[in-house]
Amino acid sequence: MMSLSPVDGRVRLSDPAGRWTLVVTAVGSGLVLLEATVVNVALPALERSFAAPLAGLQWTVNAFTLTMSALILLGGGLGDRFGRRRIYLIGIAWFAGASLLCGLAPTLEWLIAGRALQGIGGALVVPGSLALIQDAFHPDDRNRALGWWSGLSGSAGAVGPLLGGGLVDMAGWRWVFLVNVPVAAALAVVMVARVPERHISTRSGRFDVLGAALAAIGLGGTTYALTQGAAEPGPAMVAAVLGIAAMLVFWWVERRSRTPMLPLGMFSSRPFSAANLAGFFVYGALAALMFVLPIQLQLTTGYTALATGLALLPLTALTLALSARGGTLAARLGPRVPLTAGSFVCALALLLATRIGAPASYLTDVLPVVLLIGIGIPLVTPAITATVLSAVPDARAGIASAVSNGVARTAGLLVVAALPLLARLPQDAAGDPVALDHGFDRSMLIGSGLFVLGGLVAWFGVSRPAATTPTPACRPTIHGTAPSRAGSSAGGRPR
Repeated sequence: MMSLSPVDGRVRLSDPAGRWTLVVTAVGSGLVLLEATVVNVALPALERSFAAPLAGLQWTVNAFTLTMSALILLGGGLGDRFGRRRIYLIGIAWFAGASLLCGLAPTLEWLIAGRALQGIGGALVVPGSLALIQDAFHPDDRNRALGWWSGLSGSAGAVGPLLGGGLVDMAGWRWVFLVNVPVAAALAVVMVARVPERHISTRSGRFDVLGAALAAIGLGGTTYALTQGAAEPGPAMVAAVLGIAAMLVFWWVERRSRTPMLPLGMFSSRPFSAANLAGFFVYGALAALMFVLPIQLQLTTGYTALATGLALLPLTALTLALSARGGTLAARLGPRVPLTAGSFVCALALLLATRIGAPASYLTDVLPVVLLIGIGIPLVTPAITATVLSAVPDARAGIASAVSNGVARTAGLLVVAALPLLARLPQDAAGDPVALDHGFDRSMLIGSGLFVLGGLVAWFGVSRPAATTPTPACRPTIHGTAPSRAGSSAGGRPR
């Protein structure tokens, strides 16, 4: 039976109920993040299995990100309306079914379709996971819970290269997807048994189906234009115009809608806007790294898939070890300092990554990059998450977390789509390792610049810590945001 805090009916991190809630939400979100990274190590195997060009590999990554980015706001709204646990469970079941389709895919086109369906499931799981944390935990424990959530779910994403490499080398690339099915089934059983629904919906009105459709068209058209621009300039130009037009109409519809998928009023909060903009640059840079680094290590440096996963293992360990401390640091100092510092550390890592080539030493060339990323990301992720959630009332936690995750996925989608064009990566990566090596260096420079931009936005856009220390009875969720309204709760919106 769930043990609740006598103060406000919320669980504490020290309670068994709190630990179960944390584990279930982190594992579910981690399963989705795992699928976003595990595939990257399998890309060379997919290239061999389907004789796929680089554009086909891009779509294998981006089909998942596209549907998740377009629908994650709708997923957050569904959780706010019908209950976060219910939508979370539906998302887990959907994700498992789509993973089965990917594992049985007979062609690359089937695989891309399955990846798109996986993204729909992820759009239901991820915002619900974060909103359940926000909704369930006592304010005094919320930052630590968010830190642990970031560490556990982030570690699942970080372990993706190792797990993917092992599965590809020992069982084949199909098991990269099939392994999700039993994990999702076990997760659903534990969720039903241990995490009851606490949220009571207060929202009414119709869903913004038009907004969701426009977002999908806008992101899809832009992604197609960036991915196919060199090979099909005519259709790519049409897709670009359609995508841009759809995004402009989306903005107009959201401003006028009574029940918008994206409540634009949330961006009137400076911390909310700055954290999301910083997140766009940071997560875009991270997506660039995780897309091209496994390819570079396997096709240029000569690593096997398993060796590539092992090479990135320290990133997993550091993410797990440091994320909770990153959440504590953000609570103590405010999010501005760790977010800025973490972004600049990651920028340095990508500059060092340009040394990874055909004759590369793991200890002097690869390991420093992995270690610096493993230090920087645990500083960044909890700070962004806590800033976004503390800027809105608890009742909007689902949509706020969906916006934050949507920004991150959209950044990864657009950067991965544009990177081959901007960095001049070859379509036949295996057949032209010299061009791949040069394109990798340019990719790292682009990613480093994005990290720097994220750090600058954080430094100048996120509020400094409050001058006075609040009392425990009215302590805000995250120190360093603008002072909340008098009498507001921990999740109240700062001015």
